[in-house]
Amino acid sequence: MNFKSKLLSVWIFSAILLQLGITKVCFAQVKIVVNADRSDWVYKVGEPVTFTVSAMNGNQLLKDVKLNYSIGPERMVPTKKGSLVQNKDLEQIEGGSLDKPGFLRCVVTAQIDGKNYKGMATAAFDPEKVKPTTNMPKDFVAFWNKAKADLAKIPMDAKMELIPEKSTATVNVYEVSFQNYKLGSRIYGMLSAPKKEGKYPAILRVPGAGVRRYSADIATADKGFIVLQIGIHGIPVNMADSVYNRMANTELKGYPFFNNNNRDEYYFKRVFMGCVRANDFLFSLPQFDGKNLAVAGGSQGGALTISTAALDSRVKYMVAYFPGLCDQTGYLSDRTGGWPHSLRDVNKVSKEQIETSKYYDMVNFSSLLKIPGFYSWGFNDETCPPTSCYAAYNMITSPKELLIVKEAEHEYKPEQRVKMNEWLVKKLSGK
Repeated sequence: MNFKSKLLSVWIFSAILLQLGITKVCFAQVKIVVNADRSDWVYKVGEPVTFTVSAMNGNQLLKDVKLNYSIGPERMVPTKKGSLVQNKDLEQIEGGSLDKPGFLRCVVTAQIDGKNYKGMATAAFDPEKVKPTTNMPKDFVAFWNKAKADLAKIPMDAKMELIPEKSTATVNVYEVSFQNYKLGSRIYGMLSAPKKEGKYPAILRVPGAGVRRYSADIATADKGFIVLQIGIHGIPVNMADSVYNRMANTELKGYPFFNNNNRDEYYFKRVFMGCVRANDFLFSLPQFDGKNLAVAGGSQGGALTISTAALDSRVKYMVAYFPGLCDQTGYLSDRTGGWPHSLRDVNKVSKEQIETSKYYDMVNFSSLLKIPGFYSWGFNDETCPPTSCYAAYNMITSPKELLIVKEAEHEYKPEQRVKMNEWLVKKLSGK
């Protein structure tokens, strides 16, 4: 059912209720609310945490509901399981503690009227003291310097095509592409730039995981910025959705794992170099001011932001939210690793996979950062767990700001978008 059909159904339903003399309709939403007993959900190692839980239907407490709970470090086997029946406003669950820095997650589930519901809260224990489990190979910097040198030998062969129907009175929109680190390999993107003559700062937006189309960022360009949104798969970014859906389920299915046992052939080598080449392209634009360049992205894009900023000294500012590819070897030390969790099955992981992961881990790139950065994530993130994010963040010695939205899962909350965009605009505009 499309949006118009749903709207029509609601209108008809409301009309019927009015005919019956029912003038107030409440569309309640069932949810399970879980909290830790400190407002910020942050504890010292060894301090106990008590979780509270309520099953709600809108603002109404649901009583006599069976709640099942499990408690343990993120994405690991629970250390405690149990159940209770909701009989008061806040049911309490003793969560215990951790004996080392990390995160303890309480997940509560229930079946209500035949539907399954879930809520969670994740307590942090000295998160600023989380240490990485991976380590930097001795030739890490040399490896990436050679990759950049190889890239520099490849002609950019940039192409730009104005898209009049997507442009506005103040912003031009272009489909662009340029050659990547191997002849014939290309990166595609959507570029938006102010029409008014002048010199402008630039923002490279790097994508989260997936295979899809991308749009131009007209709103940001209208504020006086050049914005390049790239895809990473070497395919045009404005094709029909059916094309991306097919590719996501065929030749690009599982791409984060492609050749992950070979540091020279791993899928993300081409991607990392493609981000550097995107900066080459931005620097070639006559309307770029030649100085103020930022990179921004979340999840997979958070990893691409960190790696690009570490590899390319032309980047002056960065915004990375819930970054992936962080401390991937965590699973080998009995704790969670970062997305894409390629080392999770410790009994099947090869030595080559472990060694390859180190060349692509944001822990190692983070230690090379020299520019100001803004970071953000939530404690309830199950895709890019906060333990993995902190393992990388704690290695950063350059100026950094961190916004925690503790309840957030793998998502952008409105306050994150507002604060991150404000930070980026302020830095690039020098205000």
